[in-house]
Amino acid sequence: MLEVHPLELEGLVEIRPRRFSDERGFFSEVWREDAMAEAGIGAHFVQDNHSYSKVRGVLRGLHFQAPPAAQEKLVRVSRGAVFDVAVDIRPDSATFGQWAGLTLSAQEWNQLFIPKGFAHGFVTLEDDTEVVYKVSAAYSPELDRCVRFDDPAIGIDWPVESGSITLSEKDRAAPLLSEIDTGF
Repeated sequence: MLEVHPLELEGLVEIRPRRFSDERGFFSEVWREDAMAEAGIGAHFVQDNHSYSKVRGVLRGLHFQAPPAAQEKLVRVSRGAVFDVAVDIRPDSATFGQWAGLTLSAQEWNQLFIPKGFAHGFVTLEDDTEVVYKVSAAYSPELDRCVRFDDPAIGIDWPVESGSITLSEKDRAAPLLSEIDTGF
């Protein structure tokens, strides 16, 4: 039904749902709670989000919500492609401040599961990219946090030239990881 590939940081998982194709197109189950639970992912999702980015180089992140509104996420691309990144922001973790990333695309039809305790972000690799993701806690403006996408202590190797990145004001003003209490 689905392929599950753990990434280098504990809890991060790439998921590849099957697609059933014929002359009409395709069908795919992108989330099925019992199958995910069998694969070790016991998340209960309460909200779906959908973002659209017009051009290559739109960077969104690194975002997270502090406890008690911390979120697990299941991220996929329905059109286009992104380089998707998760950063371990759990101070007691052996991998605190480390990141893992992979390309998610409509063509590859892969997804990324991100557990609580990670900041998340992505940069679009193509124009007209749409990202759809499920979260396990509703959006909480008072617990919404972010970390600078170019924090030198984290050292993310974004595959887009820095001069061609488009950021929101919120993301441009985000603090370094060392400057915040993540709440984890």
